[in-house]
Amino acid sequence: MQLAKDVKRALRLGKRVLKGRQAYFQLRQLIEERGPIPEQHFTIGVYFADSDVNIYQMRQWYAPLQKLSERWPVLVLARNASGARQLMRESGLAVEFVQRVTEIERVLEEQRLDVILYVNQNTRNFQMMRYGQRWHVFVNHGESDKMYMTSNQYQTYDFAFVAGDAARERLSRALWNYDVEARTMSIGRPQTDHLEGAPPFTPDERTVVLYAPTWEGDRPAASYGSVASHGEALVRALIATGRHRVVYRPHPRSGVVDSEFGAANARIIAMIDAANRADPTAHHVYDTSSRLGWQLSLPDVAICDISAMVYDRLATGRPLMVTRPASPEAAVDATGYLSVCEWLSAADTPDIAAVLDRVIGDEAARERLGTWSAHYFGDTTPGAPTQRFHAAIAELLTRADAERAQRGLG
Repeated sequence: MQLAKDVKRALRLGKRVLKGRQAYFQLRQLIEERGPIPEQHFTIGVYFADSDVNIYQMRQWYAPLQKLSERWPVLVLARNASGARQLMRESGLAVEFVQRVTEIERVLEEQRLDVILYVNQNTRNFQMMRYGQRWHVFVNHGESDKMYMTSNQYQTYDFAFVAGDAARERLSRALWNYDVEARTMSIGRPQTDHLEGAPPFTPDERTVVLYAPTWEGDRPAASYGSVASHGEALVRALIATGRHRVVYRPHPRSGVVDSEFGAANARIIAMIDAANRADPTAHHVYDTSSRLGWQLSLPDVAICDISAMVYDRLATGRPLMVTRPASPEAAVDATGYLSVCEWLSAADTPDIAAVLDRVIGDEAARERLGTWSAHYFGDTTPGAPTQRFHAAIAELLTRADAERAQRGLG
């Protein structure tokens, strides 16, 4: 028994090493084809220490960062070969591979990066944060009421760009001696200014339902995923009506911790494929696209787990349901939007068609969505979040200039 486990571990390790070497050599070829980046050109840095497994955390920032780079050049500092390779292939941003700390130091000598943005809480962030004389800013990779959003790690950054009043209240409740007024800047959700793209179907009389579950989580308190508890019954019931079109967008990490969760995800994908083969007009969608746009704005209703997807949909003001976690250990913040949201329990999934008809037609629920959207994101008028994002960056650059002048730095 133990020998078999050891062999499996060795095979997994060997595959990871091989994958890493392939990524490294492919990345080197991409860098050679691109050539060196210009010196003293970039003002804003984005630090990403993860592999391509967590590239989804960067993807949602591609469009806002591309827009920002039109005004202030943006350079992504990538620590992992597979992550850097993916960023070079798809981000549309300048990327520098800085595997070693000495390479970070070289970049900091060649570029005046006054602001460094961080999209996650990777422990290797501290290797970048050791360098002073610049602002270290946590921008996160989503807005939600998950426990992740109140980590005491917020204390380590000079500033945090948050979505709005709800985030500031959340941090005030959770953290000791954290000056929310001084250390956070509300920027809304600039991603909502880039909800682009066309669906892979022509909209018709079918009701389009986005089902966007999160992964199973890496601890009991974060077990928000609904794929194994709600997903199969939910998708099966919607497919059976003949009047719904399912857009299934699971979290890219689905099944990495719990094999049963992964198996349920695979069965849902197979269910969608079989339904499309049986009825070519159904056009159900298993969505793995890197960009998030029409998936949020077009569906008639969305069903999401407790995750950033809830709040991304909330920003659109369109009908929304939240799956109630099946695990009693899942930590649920009942003080924000989740205190008034439309919950979907696992027991209700067989009757999902009737449930969705009620939610879609509920005008009072729509009004609540609008009120809570303003509380979480402020002004969601097209273009307003981008303006606030740029204004926050401009303020920090002005402060950086003032600090340098006061200290006699060039």
